[in-house]
Amino acid sequence: MKNSLDNGTLRRENQRHQGTGGVSQGNAALGFRPAFFDYARHVIYPSRFRDGRQAPFHLLEGLPEEAVAIRAPDGRVVAAKATLIAGFERNGYFYTRAAAAKAVKEWARAA
Repeated sequence: MKNSLDNGTLRRENQRHQGTGGVSQGNAALGFRPAFFDYARHVIYPSRFRDGRQAPFHLLEGLPEEAVAIRAPDGRVVAAKATLIAGFERNGYFYTRAAAAKAVKEWARAA
């Protein structure tokens, strides 16, 4: 599916934001949790394992059916809908990777 969110996209985003608050390792201590935002539906989906437990990193496996674009025959999520973006949830608000990185950098300066 064109422009869908898949594991390759997540890997590239992690590489682009490596060493910043735009990845889970750089922001978890400040209460950021990996999540996906569906900008067409205005819904935040926390990143979850297939069994529903909160995942400490971005993982497509636990997305609900309405957010999935392609599923493999074994049930594995191959791609999420193109209207999803990966980022972080903190205190009920969604942060893009860039916004989380900026917040972490600014908060570190203020501390």
